[in-house]
Amino acid sequence: MQPVLADSVRLTDDGVLILDRRQFPFERDWVLCRTAEDVARAIEDMVTQSSGPYFAVLYGMVLKARTVENLPYEQARAELEKTAHMLENTRRTNNALRKATKIVLEAVDAAQDVTHALHGAHEGDRRYRAKSQALGEHTANLLPDGATVMTHCWADLYLTETVRAAQSQGKTLRFFCTETRPYLQGARLTAETLIEMGVDTTLITDGMGAAVLQSGEIDALVTAADRVTMDGHVVNKVGTLGLAVAAHAFGVPFHAQVQAPDLQAPTTEHVEIEYRDGAEVLQVLGRPSATPRVKGLYPAFDVTPPRFVTDVVTDRGVYAAGELDKYYEGEQR
Repeated sequence: MQPVLADSVRLTDDGVLILDRRQFPFERDWVLCRTAEDVARAIEDMVTQSSGPYFAVLYGMVLKARTVENLPYEQARAELEKTAHMLENTRRTNNALRKATKIVLEAVDAAQDVTHALHGAHEGDRRYRAKSQALGEHTANLLPDGATVMTHCWADLYLTETVRAAQSQGKTLRFFCTETRPYLQGARLTAETLIEMGVDTTLITDGMGAAVLQSGEIDALVTAADRVTMDGHVVNKVGTLGLAVAAHAFGVPFHAQVQAPDLQAPTTEHVEIEYRDGAEVLQVLGRPSATPRVKGLYPAFDVTPPRFVTDVVTDRGVYAAGELDKYYEGEQR
């Protein structure tokens, strides 16, 4: 059975339907985005996270293409380019959105026809899922049968494909997941999905990670990465750095998952870390969790230096953090 969140962005005749991950699993409401601007707002408002924005951007581009298909090609293409920049800027730390717009625009350019945005979106969807499946298989190969894995935040298809691959190999995995404040993606998305897949799952608060790693109970720390620089820095949900440092201290390997290291980010100087409104830290699921007289700080991502990263797992295999150039060997850059 496919987990619910594995298919949470859908293109319809009326627009793009996005399952509201802010409410999941307590409510299963779908947000209808009728325009590309609606899609951008949904991404900014955290209606969808992790790989969800990638799929939302693919189909947001299709919505825009529908509105300009009767314009002269050059004018329509320019409008689509503007929309691409708008959608990419909704979450600037993750480079997947740039990949989504690129594959749609490539399809349009190849045909010199904006209606081919739909073909590009479908190809982007297919390619992302195939790469995630390959990445999951490579990750599962690193995990012994009976392994206990700690994860942080919500790795989406990387997580589900890792579990699926391990199960197909006859392996039984156990997971500890952090709740992941302030949106509780670990508690709501990761834990629910692992349970759907029949995995023994234990939830811990964010502050417990180091103690659990120290206990000797964890065989591997596995997280997704929003971006990995070419020099091996892992950019992911804030809190990953602390877990990686603790894992290093207690001899637990850290496997960071990303489809590919980013050629446009040689170092962390080329990655913009998103800071969200500090007020989001003062509440949980829409209810106050702190006095309104205090200030909140919310860097949405942190950066783990390569010395704390055991390896980076990609769709092409497993690489040491200091050897990511090997991913692109044989390719013309």
